[in-house]
Amino acid sequence: MITEEKFQNELDLIIKNAIREDIGDGDHTSLSCIPADATGKAKLLVKDNGIIAGVEFAKQVFKYVDADLEVETFIDDGEKVNYGDIVFHVSGKSQSILMAERLVLNAMQRMSAIATKTTFFANLLEGTKTKVLDTRKTTPGIRALEKWAVKIGGGENHRFALYDMVMIKDNHIDFAGGITAAITKTKKYLADKGLDIKIIVEARSLIEIEEILANEGVYRILIDNFNYEDTRKAVALIGDKCLTESSGGINEDTIRKYAECGVDFISSGALTHSVYNMDLSLKAI
Repeated sequence: MITEEKFQNELDLIIKNAIREDIGDGDHTSLSCIPADATGKAKLLVKDNGIIAGVEFAKQVFKYVDADLEVETFIDDGEKVNYGDIVFHVSGKSQSILMAERLVLNAMQRMSAIATKTTFFANLLEGTKTKVLDTRKTTPGIRALEKWAVKIGGGENHRFALYDMVMIKDNHIDFAGGITAAITKTKKYLADKGLDIKIIVEARSLIEIEEILANEGVYRILIDNFNYEDTRKAVALIGDKCLTESSGGINEDTIRKYAECGVDFISSGALTHSVYNMDLSLKAI
């Protein structure tokens, strides 16, 4: 993953662009009917059950819109919530609260859904050494929020983007002329560029795993679309030479069985691309 500084920069860009998109040259509804000096308070109301996420992001949004807005938090990121719970109060200029409302809700509803699903998957792995990973199958423009939500839900982040980790997959291998050629070229490229980033290589068979292991410098092997039996064989073959990751259509019915094969990680795009937003609302008090 990227540095904390780079991650915060991504969040800043998300906020700036979302506010630009939503407010434009002004929130004319609020500007027209609410006095500029009017103050008020609103509550973040939960209308669903699950894991809350995005509280800290909401604070950043409120601060960006109006540094004088004050947030009183009752439930923190990562905590379980039920219908009727109040997560926080926000108070200050009424116009400012309304300008921030939609971005806060959109972000928190999405993040809470992802955190809830991630917690569900993580709980299925309890008692094993396996950790659940996210992927790059995220909503364009808000990847930082979705990966943050995975962490809040108890999962681990895979690479953030194409630039912070090398992941040699089937198409790379085929275009490069084979596994050994792809790994060799990659290592030379990284050395020439002075880049210190990890290398993951995808394997489609046990034979490919043997070839990957014949090359040094691979951080993790992606055991892709293997059945349980071959996954166990792959884990035994790899041993402690590098880390292991299973992927490929793994769902809530199969994730535990793959974990019991002994892999270090299981990656799931479903954590971010197959969720239903948690129902939240911001109501004036």
